[in-house]
This record gives sequence, C-alpha cells and structure tokens, in this order.
Amino acid sequence: MALCVALLCSVAIFGQEEETVVEMTAIDSVKAVNDSIMQELRNQVQELKLQSIMMQEQLERTGQSAREDSLRQVERKARVDSLRSVTQGAPLIVEGDTLLVIYARKGGLLPEARVTAARIKIIEVGKTLALFPDSIYVFDSEVSTDVMAGDNVILSVTDLDALWNNCDRQELAQQYSTIIGQKVAELHATYGIQQKMQGMGLVVLIIVAQVFLIMGTNWLFRRWKFRVTRKLLKIIKPINIKDYALLDQHRLGIAIIVAFNLLRLFVILLQLLVTIPLLFSVFPETKTFTYAIFGYIWHPVRDIFSSVIDYLPTLFKIVVIILCFRYLLKGVRYFANEIASGKLKINGFYADWAMPTYTILRVLFYSFMFVMIWPLLPSSDSSIFQGVSVFIGVIVSLGSTSIVGNVMAGLVMTYMRPFHIGDFVRFGDTEGEVVEKTMLVTRIRTRKNELVTIPNSNLLGAQTSNFTSSAHRFGIIVHTKITIGYDEPWKKIERLLLEAADATDGIKKHPKPYVRITALDDFYVEYEINGYTERSKTLPVVYSTLHQNILDHFHGAGVEIMSPHISARRDNLPPQIPPTEA
Repeated sequence: MALCVALLCSVAIFGQEEETVVEMTAIDSVKAVNDSIMQELRNQVQELKLQSIMMQEQLERTGQSAREDSLRQVERKARVDSLRSVTQGAPLIVEGDTLLVIYARKGGLLPEARVTAARIKIIEVGKTLALFPDSIYVFDSEVSTDVMAGDNVILSVTDLDALWNNCDRQELAQQYSTIIGQKVAELHATYGIQQKMQGMGLVVLIIVAQVFLIMGTNWLFRRWKFRVTRKLLKIIKPINIKDYALLDQHRLGIAIIVAFNLLRLFVILLQLLVTIPLLFSVFPETKTFTYAIFGYIWHPVRDIFSSVIDYLPTLFKIVVIILCFRYLLKGVRYFANEIASGKLKINGFYADWAMPTYTILRVLFYSFMFVMIWPLLPSSDSSIFQGVSVFIGVIVSLGSTSIVGNVMAGLVMTYMRPFHIGDFVRFGDTEGEVVEKTMLVTRIRTRKNELVTIPNSNLLGAQTSNFTSSAHRFGIIVHTKITIGYDEPWKKIERLLLEAADATDGIKKHPKPYVRITALDDFYVEYEINGYTERSKTLPVVYSTLHQNILDHFHGAGVEIMSPHISARRDNLPPQIPPTEA
C-alpha cells in the first residue's frame, strides 16, 4: 500500500512539472528548447503513466484476493460454527478439573490423543519433586504456537484450534498457558517435596498418637477390669435353669472378663478405623484408599441394614406362620396329653399311641411350615441356594438310609405294641427290662444291670418275648426238670415236686402247679414241675427258691436226685421196680 501511495505521488508531481513546461514554452516562446530534451521528458511521463496503470491493476488484484480470503474465512467460520453444535470435543481433565476443550486434529493426532498427551505432561510437571517447577510460557512458530514447560511441549495450538475458539492463535495459546500454569502450580502445591515432608511428619505423629491410645486403652481396661467384675458379680445373680446351673458365680465372672476383653478390642478397632483412613488421607496419592477402606466397612453395613429393612415385611409373614403352627401344635399336644393320661378316651385308640402320634403330627406340621417358609427365605430363588439345598438333600438321603429304616421300624412297633417301657422281654439271647423307647433304638437293662441298645429295625425283624404282658394276662409258667431212677414211684416224686412248688414264694396257688412226665429214658424218668407266677422281673429269684425247695423236700424224703446209669450186665442187681405202696 505504501508503494502504491508513492507511485501516485510521483505521478502527481510529474503532472505538475509537465504543466509547468507547457506554460514555460508558451510564455517563453523565444527561447530555444532542445527537442531531444522535451522528447525525453515525454518518454519519462509515459513510462510513469504506464507504471501507474500497472500499480492500479495490481491493487485491484490484491483487493480482490483479500475479499476472496475474507469470504473464505467467513465461510470456514460458518462451517465450524455448524460443526460445533454436533461436535462434543475432547476435554482436558486433570484430577477432576476440566481445563479446556480441544476440537481439532493436529496432523494425524485425534483430539483425544492430544488431550491424553497434554494431561500426562501436566501431571508430570505438576508432580515433580523439585522445589521450583519449570515455568509455563508460549513459543510462537510459523505453523503453531506451543505451550511450553522448560524444553517440553505441553500443548500445540494451531490456526484450526483458534478458528474453533473464534480468536487469534497467539491469544488462544496465551489463555491456555495461563490455565495450565495455574493447574501446574496447584499440583505442585499438593504433590511437591514440601508437602511430602509435612505428610511424613504428620504420619509419624498419627502413628505415635495411636500407639499411646492403644497403651492407654489397655492400661485403663486392666485397671478397671477386676473392679467392674466384682461389682457386677454383686449385682448379677447366677442363672439357673431348673436344677442346672447355667452360669454359676465362677462362670459368670469368666463371662464378664471375656466381655470386658471383647469391649477393649472393640474400642481399639474403632480407634484403628479412624487412624488408618487418616494415615492414607495424608498423601494425595493414597487418599483414594481412604474412601476404599470406608467403603469396605460402610457398604456391607449399609447393604445389610438395607436388606434387613426391605426384608421386614417378609419376616413378619414368617413370624405369623410360625406362631400359627406353634399354637396349633400346642392344641394337638393338649389332646395328646389328655389321651395319654386316660382323661380322654377314643375307641380303638390306645393311650400309649398318643405321644408317638403327636410326634408324627409335629414332624408333618413342621415339614409343612418349612415348605411355606422356604420361598420367603432370602435368596431362596437363587441357583446357588437351590444347588446347596439339593446337595444337602442328596447327602441326607444317602447317609440316612439306616436311620430312616430304624425310624419306620420304631413307628411300626409303636402301633404294634409288642412291649412297653418297664416290660420284661427277651430278644435273642438278651433278657431284661425295657427302660427306654425312642424312634431309633430300644434300650434294655438285663438282670446283670447291663444296658443293651438294640436298633428298632433289628427288633422288628426278630422274635421278641414279652414276659410282663404274659404274666399279667395268664401268668408265666415256671418250670424245671429233674431225672429220677425207675426205682422211685412216680406218684411219690409228683407229690414231692408239688409240695416244693407250694412252698415256693411267688408261685400262685391258683391255678395249681402240676407235674408232667416228659420222658422215659433208658436209665431214668424225666419229671417237669410247672407253676404259675406273675413276677416276671424276679423270675431268677423264683427259680432259685423252687430249686432250693425241691432239694429240701427230696432230701427230707430220702430220695436221691441223680440220673443212674445201668450197664447191660446186671449180675445180682435187683429189678429197678419200685415197691408197691400200701
């Protein structure tokens, strides 16, 4: 533009000079002017005019280019504005702060890659342990304007970035430099060497304070433990359940001391729950651990509490179901006790069936209650819960085959009524009194006071003799055998046996005892005395007394109790025939 102005001024000056020459020629016509000089001046003027025309054309072309560039710039800006509404851009976020947003590429780098690289550089510069970090400044070049930290390029600003932000490139780079510089200063203030030294001192102080707190807590609890225990023992009385001392004075003291120690550990744990997060919160690098630790503690407690609150309506349903079945079973038990005591009689239903039937009904009721409660349990519809339930069911079914067999045998024997508690029975080689009947086993006390346990399945599949039942209904027949030679009259032997039976305590007079001749062997006659008794539990005593009386009566009558053996050679042996009694 300055060149154009100079050319125009020259043209004007030369125009004035041409007019001066013409005037001088007209005025001073008498003077001779060298035609050659005039021609030369004319040539110069023409040349200047030509240059003026060329400059005018150049100005016109320059103005048209500027107008075209301006139009292109406006068109480009309109296109960028239209893209801005649909383009989110890549934000540069450093520790939660959004510093700026980049929309444009730089060569082959996407905005996200540019932002990531800038973030790494900013954090690296901000977290350096140097006392004074490198200052942030702007370096301008032909292609881009760079935001620098020392020799490191943090972010390069291009003309396209400036176009996206509707400002000049240098102005945008300066704005970015100010923002990044402030963030670097904040990071250095947080992560610098001075902050680290202060943090280490604070950590040492917290640890020392926690050690003293633990020592003080232990000292206080040791000092007050036995004092508080003695005072509580004076206030709290021993807990007894009927004749059983659940918590006597000694156990109560131990329980109080254990509770005191648990309280001490709980207090120390609360202190640690405060101290450990404080230790992690000292340094910014470990501050996130503080929230993680609180999360480990708080989230389970919150979830449990929330689950309990949400489960309360379902829990109320379960409580209602349990209460209904409980009072229903109480009613059934009342009628069972009435039948068992004989106050309530039902035709065809024995009194000893009452409690076993109540047991069966209770199992059925509890099973039905469990079926109703099962869907209401937490996580009952989960696959893990169902898998564990099936696994437990398989284990119980495989391992309880004999148990189920004994239970079923016990139920069958209950309604068969082969014996009762207190009956004297015989099972195989075992004789004794029934002292206990359960759903699984029956216990018998023998005459030697041995307690024999027999599974119910064995009792159901074998022969069992009930002496007590027979004694009450018909009377047990006490019987014993002796062998006497043919030289003694059988009537005499019968009389002596009946006398011995009559003298025996425990043998009934009615029905009367009787004698049977059970065998006529080669050398002797076998006699059997039979008498009725109701003493099933003292049969050995009755037998012993009968044997004693037989010995007394036979020896008193001069009858020898033995089994003679006679050889075939008789010699002078008289016939073994008793004399005829008068």
